[in-house]
Amino acid sequence: MKQGRYPSALLLACLLAGSVQAQQEAPVVVSGTVPDEATRATLLERLRSLYGPARVVDQLAVGPVTAPAGWNAHVVGLINSNLKLVSRGQLAIDGSKVSLRGEVASEGQRQQVAGNIAASLNPGYTVNNGLRVTASRQAVLDAALADRIIEFETGSATLTESGTRILDQMHAAMQKLQGVKVAVIGHTDNAGSRTRNLVLSQARAESVKRYLVAKGVPAESVAVSGEGPDRPVADNRHPEGRARNRRIEFKVVQ
Repeated sequence: MKQGRYPSALLLACLLAGSVQAQQEAPVVVSGTVPDEATRATLLERLRSLYGPARVVDQLAVGPVTAPAGWNAHVVGLINSNLKLVSRGQLAIDGSKVSLRGEVASEGQRQQVAGNIAASLNPGYTVNNGLRVTASRQAVLDAALADRIIEFETGSATLTESGTRILDQMHAAMQKLQGVKVAVIGHTDNAGSRTRNLVLSQARAESVKRYLVAKGVPAESVAVSGEGPDRPVADNRHPEGRARNRRIEFKVVQ
């Protein structure tokens, strides 16, 4: 938004965190024009207190704009912990017009943020609530895997045909998660030595990564590890349990 576009109004734009997993690192850019240095200082102090000084990028200017009565208090009231529920978003305040867009993880969060905005403003303000509910990134992976087991040839890290079919679907799911880092974790049953199973589980995780990278997933977005028999999800005393324990886990880490 260009400064000077609204010569008789106040404009504030705040870019919120870039992704849910990157809340601790994404920059928060605040820009626009405010009527005086005291207002500017108050807004920056509030944002830095909420997000941390290192994350706030100050692009605010002081200029001849007109603010509604009590504007400072209303805006400071809007800048609270509820905003940290919003990702990939923008808060814009043009005089008495407030617009918030971005993503939240649930309908409950959307209502919470919207309700907080309404409670922070008087009836003279108009609010455009553009928040949308998005499925969690982990839920996207879980739905694609659907509790299925990615299979390998017995005792090796060679994927079976059924294993590659599942990975084709995991690849499609991961393509929806641009910029998200995923851990691929190999697991085995407890047959044989723990040392051998740790090596095998690592090799299988690496085999999965190679397949996904060959399909176009960026290599840097996939971390691999092998946990061998250390995290069973079923009873190793039964064949069905051992089969469930020989699995690949996909976990969003960033």
